[in-house]
Amino acid sequence: MEECQKIKVEDFTRQYRDKIKELVLDSEVEISGWKVGFTTSKTHYNGVRLWFKCPLCGLRVGVLLKHPLTNAIGCRQCLKLEYRKRRYKGMVENLVGIEV
Repeated sequence: MEECQKIKVEDFTRQYRDKIKELVLDSEVEISGWKVGFTTSKTHYNGVRLWFKCPLCGLRVGVLLKHPLTNAIGCRQCLKLEYRKRRYKGMVENLVGIEV
């Protein structure tokens, strides 16, 4: 076994990582009939982070959402979606001032 050459997945992917990322960036995926592209940003330690490009506004985002009514794919801002906690904020405070 000592004479055998080890072939590790990490070595293979490290060697072709840049090529793989380049291929991914040049491609697009289709999600529910929408073409979605990719983009990157640099990290602090000379790495590269992969992002989606929002098909509606073109900004880079980590998460795309599918609207429950229109089935449109986009970022939270484009779909005008709010977090549940933020959506109900202020409702309880407004009810306190109402007399029954």
